[in-house]
Amino acid sequence: MKQGIKTIQNLYGELERQRAARKDLIADTRSITVNSVNGLSMLTVATDSDKLSYRISEIAHRQIADRLGIPYKYYERMRQENPALLDSNINSWLSTTPEKRMLRTLDGKLRAFLSDRYRRLDNLELVDHVLPVIAAMKGCEIASCDVTETHLYLKVINKTMKTEIVPGDIVQAGFVVSNSEIGLGALKVEPLVYRLVCKNGLISKDLAHKKYHTGRQVEDTDNAYELYSDATLAQDDKAYFMKVQDIVSAAVDETKFMLTVNKLRMAKNLKTGDDPVQTVEVLGDRYVLNKNERASILRHFIMAGEFTQYGLVNAVTRSSQDVADYNRATELERIGGTLLDESVEAAKSRKIIMLPHPAQIA
Repeated sequence: MKQGIKTIQNLYGELERQRAARKDLIADTRSITVNSVNGLSMLTVATDSDKLSYRISEIAHRQIADRLGIPYKYYERMRQENPALLDSNINSWLSTTPEKRMLRTLDGKLRAFLSDRYRRLDNLELVDHVLPVIAAMKGCEIASCDVTETHLYLKVINKTMKTEIVPGDIVQAGFVVSNSEIGLGALKVEPLVYRLVCKNGLISKDLAHKKYHTGRQVEDTDNAYELYSDATLAQDDKAYFMKVQDIVSAAVDETKFMLTVNKLRMAKNLKTGDDPVQTVEVLGDRYVLNKNERASILRHFIMAGEFTQYGLVNAVTRSSQDVADYNRATELERIGGTLLDESVEAAKSRKIIMLPHPAQIA
């Protein structure tokens, strides 16, 4: 399991820093303009008393393109080759199709361009509500945590709920709490299986609980105005986070844990064939893995010497520790869980997947 911010104290300090530095606004799109100079795109929003400018992040660029119906390939071509044309396109559509949008900013950057119905379920409030629950859960500890540009992650293991896949190969139950403040997914609580021998984490995303960021539409106004943090302390948000606390309290579920454990045991009996290179190539094509990820998975697959679906799943989750980006590392842990589910279900239905030479299978 990849390590992010080393301590929960460091994580909390960063969340408090972001809370102080961020600004969220609701703006009529007619009060917004975009101007690009030397490859840098700036968004300016006019309030009653000021004009505020922010550098547009890569994620916000995608959200603007999507909302305005500009194909992203063409959007990027204009951005690289004719930024004045891109500005003209954006500004024209913003003014001729007016609507309210939520602008989420941090450290001088527009980090998200969202619906005015987007419900802010923010990381600091989430941590405030779930840390006491985790602390009260016997045997639980945070094994890894981080806050990236797009997501917050808390990865928790329960040392009291464990079993062996085979003698000496011990796994523990756990869960992952994740959240995006910028519209890239729901607040999620996903089961996690942690393998002690190589400190791998496997995420069962199909068994996740999700809470979506959908709220009430804001009041109608022609002005841009700031949304303040104390809005998150409204009674309905407190009730919402109480539901999240209940989900976290029940996250270490022995039935779900054993369901995944049994799949891992089954996967040990599913052979992947005699050509690990081809097996990883098929895997890489199926899950859209890049060259470095394929090389890392192949290395761990060959070094372990277990050419089964269990060995392949472990190679995928082990490779997550080699990835620089914490978001992508977590996604590889989810891919490991998906691979496990798909390989076991295929075996149950007498299908064979991930084998390099299916014609040789009787």
